Amino acid sequence: MNGSTTVGSRQVFQGATGGRLFDRYFVGCQGPVHSAVRTAGPAVLAQALQRTRARTLGLMQAWQNAMPDLSVPPSPGMNPPLWEWGHIAWFQEWWTVRNRQRHWGTRSASTGEAFDDSWLPDADALYNSSEVAHDSRWALPLPDLAGTQAYLAQVLQRSLGHLQALEALHAGGRPPSDEAIYFWRLVLQHEDMHNEASVYMAQALGLALPPALCWREPASGDARGLQAPLGLTGSVHVPAQVNTLGYSGPGFAFDNERQAHPQALGAFEIDAAAVSWARYLPFVQATGHALPPHVRWLDGVWQAQQFGQWQLLDLQAPAVHLNAHDAQAWCQWAGRRLPTEAEWECAAQQPGFLWGQVWEWTASDFAPYPGFEVHPYRDYSAPWWHGHRVLRGACAATSAHVVDVRYRNFFVPERRDIFAGFRSVKV
Repeated sequence: MNGSTTVGSRQVFQGATGGRLFDRYFVGCQGPVHSAVRTAGPAVLAQALQRTRARTLGLMQAWQNAMPDLSVPPSPGMNPPLWEWGHIAWFQEWWTVRNRQRHWGTRSASTGEAFDDSWLPDADALYNSSEVAHDSRWALPLPDLAGTQAYLAQVLQRSLGHLQALEALHAGGRPPSDEAIYFWRLVLQHEDMHNEASVYMAQALGLALPPALCWREPASGDARGLQAPLGLTGSVHVPAQVNTLGYSGPGFAFDNERQAHPQALGAFEIDAAAVSWARYLPFVQATGHALPPHVRWLDGVWQAQQFGQWQLLDLQAPAVHLNAHDAQAWCQWAGRRLPTEAEWECAAQQPGFLWGQVWEWTASDFAPYPGFEVHPYRDYSAPWWHGHRVLRGACAATSAHVVDVRYRNFFVPERRDIFAGFRSVKV
């Protein structure tokens, strides 16, 4: 991935449920990793779209095997599975098939007459997340699994057709501009994000998923796999400096990553890796702080429930399924603090900073960078300012297409279902 180093290697999973999702030797990252698809051309993007779709279809089948009626109870942190998968198709169709201004990229309209009708009748009334209230999604007349798969297939075929036409238009000449290819890069990562959601929803519900559908692998052969434990307890010293926060340069960026701007930082000392269970559990024992629902002490050992099956907890693995309040409470107990997102991104440029096993809560509210301009997918960032907390890094279920040191994830601080932990800074 653009000259970065991948730390870790794929492990043999134990047990019938998909095994130890958060092993010490997980595929993690070291240094300023950048996603290759952010600068990929049409041919590479077409392959990535098909690879991601194979994961989507695999997850659909795995969910049906584990939950034949696909009946998920209403929950603020979930969607009906059929809605999730139909929304993936709708989003791809809206931006890369129906949008007549798709080659304008960030200058495209968001809605209106620039958009053709859907291949699927009433698709907008079913799947437009900007218009369809979350709680109403359980009562919608959604297509069945076969109908949803047909919609996905039809949209992918048409989207790839437009992408191939764009490639042919530039054959033998300059490659398509970043604006011309913007929406294909967007819909790829959008689908990858929903696939990650399918994994953490299954974990929350105790559903068994095949390990190959959960585990992140390098997106291309240019990343080296190294066998190195990530459950480290050392620290990284970062000298005082002015660091550039945010995106600059060619390629794709989400709107909340712009504009790049200088950020003055004092010197600080930060954990080399996310806080492990070995560091977190003494706090629970000392204070009586609530455990995440998938961890328990039974018969003299710590256990974790992973995809419906209880197993021995790997104490050197990163603590996971913690919310921002859990992280802050541990820091207060330990006499430390959470890093700001600017500190996190700066530290990630340093040798020995290991990340990518769990999303990491920061002390920063989700807020626009100076000079922010909303992109055509207007609801990606702007509606969520200040009510959400920034997480940095990536988790084990995150696609390599999404893993990027600049990526700003964001959730309400109460969420425990996502694969999130934290690291700390010396006070």
